[in-house]
Amino acid sequence: QVQLVESGGGLVRAGGSLRLSCTASGRTFSTYTMGWFRQAPGKEREVVAAISRSGGSTTYADSVKGRFTISRDNAKNTVYLQMNSLKPEDTAVYYCGATISTIVVIIPATVNYWGQGTQVTVSS
Repeated sequence: QVQLVESGGGLVRAGGSLRLSCTASGRTFSTYTMGWFRQAPGKEREVVAAISRSGGSTTYADSVKGRFTISRDNAKNTVYLQMNSLKPEDTAVYYCGATISTIVVIIPATVNYWGQGTQVTVSS
């Protein structure tokens, strides 16, 4: 079992930045590919970014490329999402997810463990 706890969400103006953190329980964090997802009201949950177990490989949704950066610190059991140049359309609940798959392209259906989510609201 892995428990994931997100933090760092909040209200920010367009053009601003936020850094999300997701900390995992247990000693097996480094064996999971990690991802950040988001879900806006009335929309399906979508992947934002993913990172390999070692942190050496990352993937991003086209909508956030060049603005968001995913990283991880396996010694701290934590994955991060640095979000810059935020737009109102980035408003959503952001979730981190862990998967045993080694493929660094994650869809919600392949996630084994979810965090509880953290709200990000970007005002115009």
